[in-house]
This record gives sequence, structure tokens and C-alpha cells, in this order.
Amino acid sequence: MFAVILLVVFLASMIGIGLWGMKKTTTLGDFFLGGRTIGPWISAFAYGTTYFSAVLFIGFAGKLGWGFGLNALWVAAGNVLFGALLAWLVLAKRTRRMTQNLDCMTMPEFLYERFGGKYLKIVSAVIIFVFLLPYSASVFKGLGYLFEAAFHMPYEYALLIMIAITGIYLILGGYFAITLTDFIQGLIMLVGSCAMVAILVQKAGGFSDVLNTLPLVYTGHVPPDRQPSMWLLAALVFMTSFGAWGMPQMIQKFYAIKDESMILKAAIITTLFSFVISFAAYFTGALSHMFYSSLPLAAGGKPAFDQIVPGMLVAHLPSMLMAVILLLVLSASMSTLSSLVLVSASAVAIDLYKGHVNPLISKENSLIMMRFLSGVFVVISYFIARYDFAFIVTLMSLSWGCVAGAFMAPFIFALYWKRTTLIGVKAGMATGLTLGVVLFFVLGGNNSPIASSIAILVPFIVVPAVSLVTKPPSGKLLDKAFAGI
Repeated sequence: MFAVILLVVFLASMIGIGLWGMKKTTTLGDFFLGGRTIGPWISAFAYGTTYFSAVLFIGFAGKLGWGFGLNALWVAAGNVLFGALLAWLVLAKRTRRMTQNLDCMTMPEFLYERFGGKYLKIVSAVIIFVFLLPYSASVFKGLGYLFEAAFHMPYEYALLIMIAITGIYLILGGYFAITLTDFIQGLIMLVGSCAMVAILVQKAGGFSDVLNTLPLVYTGHVPPDRQPSMWLLAALVFMTSFGAWGMPQMIQKFYAIKDESMILKAAIITTLFSFVISFAAYFTGALSHMFYSSLPLAAGGKPAFDQIVPGMLVAHLPSMLMAVILLLVLSASMSTLSSLVLVSASAVAIDLYKGHVNPLISKENSLIMMRFLSGVFVVISYFIARYDFAFIVTLMSLSWGCVAGAFMAPFIFALYWKRTTLIGVKAGMATGLTLGVVLFFVLGGNNSPIASSIAILVPFIVVPAVSLVTKPPSGKLLDKAFAGI
């Protein structure tokens, strides 16, 4: 009963914030970027809560914690140092300055304004809309499993609840609502993560006992000849850490920060937040070896990786703490999902429709279209998750490999290398996207992080190689883009 009451209060608060955000949202820029007025604390929590979702707590924590044991903490370390700290230090200032110089709000707009090209914006928008769908679905899947375990609620009903609440507060309030809810959700995530680890460690016999016993139990569950390779671990570290540098929903946080002087403070806050959340999640996943005698299996004898953590939490946490943990995962997932929806809807409303079909559309109609498309994207994601397309980790690897593969190299070269050309960018995007799709199916789901890492890395060779043998960009365009940098 306590969990139900807490959940109702939380969801009602999210809707209230959406109504508040609606009053502050009068333009498309307000809806998508909060008018570029977001402070360091809110920006940092927005980045962190978008980074970590049910994909981490349910999918990654379960599968990697079981497969790698304590070695999964290397993934957490990479997320903290490279995915959080280094991302802010390397990308935030130039992204904030250059997007303001070019007066653009989205990744497709940025690439178009930076390089030109008639179809670059259209292709970029299609990539975002199509390949962020699996990622969004993976967030829904993680939430559905947790609700099913905690409330004995049918999976499809849990998905419907998530759609309704996330859709309402996002469609009403836009980025203002997202950032305020991200801050509240981030605080819940911090408290819940610390409490979760503390209780589970105590149940497992104490910290020292866990450190001594867990490696032995892990080896018993996963013998050395069946343990995943270090190449796969390295690929996971790279994909989940550096892959964030090319994801539009992450980069958006740099566009919206109020002032460049706030970037260092935001970087520190994000790093501390990421440390607590990522280490708590992966350590909890590794602890599964202390609570399970064997790998849980789903129907048909398939490994039930996505159900490891929900089952462990429900079985071993007090009901009141379980309610907080439920809010933890719900918070992480709703913030990620809302950012994914916002970026994907913008790909159609801003980049395709306003950018090409009807540039003279009024601000009122632009807002209506953004809100409508946000709802459409949530519904499509629901159907992908509802029909149980694949494991959470596999879904995320497909999305990150294709989207980061297409955008990361072009985006970073656009920020730092004036000699980058339109043809080089097109070649890099085509290479990353093609490798992301082809290698995903060639190497198989279990090796999808390796496929994604290759798709992200190869364009860093293609973009400069092609740029050096093609016509340099115009000096006028470069002067505008790099003004003040």
C-alpha cells in the first residue's frame, strides 16, 4: 500500500510539473531547449538522469553483473570518467557557443548549418527518429519488468501507465518540465541507489565478506571458459561511455545551459552523480551472484537477464525501500524516455517539416506539431516494447551503434577541425550507419557492443580521409561557426 501511495504522489507531481512547464512554454525554443536558460545543477542532473535509465538498472546491471561479476565496475568507471566528466570538458563549451552562433536547436540543424547540403538535415532527422525507437523501447521494457515484479502487474499494463504519465508531462511542459522533473528524479535516484546497495550488502554478509566471496561464487556460476572476453568488456566501456558523445539527447543538454561559465560546475556535479548511480547499478548486478544459485531462466529455457535485478530486489528489500527503488528506476527511465521523445519528435517537427516542408509555419502550430509527434513517438515505442523485440542490452546496442556511429565523428570534427567538408561528413555518417546495422546482424546480439564500437570508431578515419581530398568549406561559413572560439 505504501508503494502505491508513493507512486501515485510521484506521478501526480510529474503531471503538476508538466502543467507548470506549459505556462512557461510559448515558443519552439522554449519547448525544446528551455530558452537556453538552464543552470548548472539542473543541466547536470538532466544529463545524468538522461544517461542512466532502466536500461542501466535492469538490463545492463543484470546482464553485465552476471556475466562479468565485479569486472562490470570497469564499465561504471568508464561512464564516470569518459561519458560524464570528459564529455562536459571536451564538448560542452564549443557546442554551446557554436550552436548559438549558427542559431540551431537540433543535431540535424547543426550539421546543416555547419556544412550545408540539401539533404543532410533530412537524412540526419530520419536516422534519429528511426534508430532512437529501439532505445526508447528498451527503457519501456526495463520499467515493465520492474512493475511486473513489484506489483504483480501484467507487463502490458505497466507499459501503458508509463506511456500515459510520461506523455502527459512531456507534451504539456516540454524541456522546462523535463529539467525540473530530472532534478527531482535525480535526487530520488541518489537516495535510492545508496540505500539499495547498503541493504543488499548487509543481506549478503557485509562488504568485506562480499569482496572475498563474490569472486569465488562468480567463478562457480560462470566458469573461466564461459566468461565473456575482455574485448567485449572493452567494447562495452567504449560504447556506453564515448557513445554518449554522439547521442543527440545527450548533446542537447550542452545546447541549453545558460552560460559557459557554468560548464565546469555542471561537469563536476554530473561526475559525482554518475559515480554514485553507475557504481550502485553495476555493483548491484554483480551482487546477484550472492543471491541466486543459478542463472534465472525464462520460458523456453532462455536466460532471463532482464529479470535478474527485479527479482533480487523484490525478494530481498523491505517493502518501503522497494517503493523507493521503484521510484528510482521509474525516475531514471522517465527522464531518459522524455529526452528521447523530445529529440525524436524534433527530428520531424523542426528538421523535416519546419526545415523543408513549411518553413513559414507559425510558432503556435510548431508547438502543436511537437506535442503531437511526442505522443506518436511514445506510442510507437510502446508497441516495440510490448511485443518483446529483444533483450534490453541488445536493443540499446543497436541504437547507440547506429546513432553514435552516424553522428559522433562528424559532430566532433565539426567542433574542432575547420577543414572538415560536407562530403567527408556524409561519408562518415554513411559508414557509421551502415556498419552499425550490418555488424549488428553479422556478429549477433551477444557481440552487439563490439559491432557498435566499430561503427563509432571507423568514421573517425573516414571523415578526415575524405575531407582532405575534397574541396575545403567556405571561409565565410567557418567565420560564423567559429566566432568567439
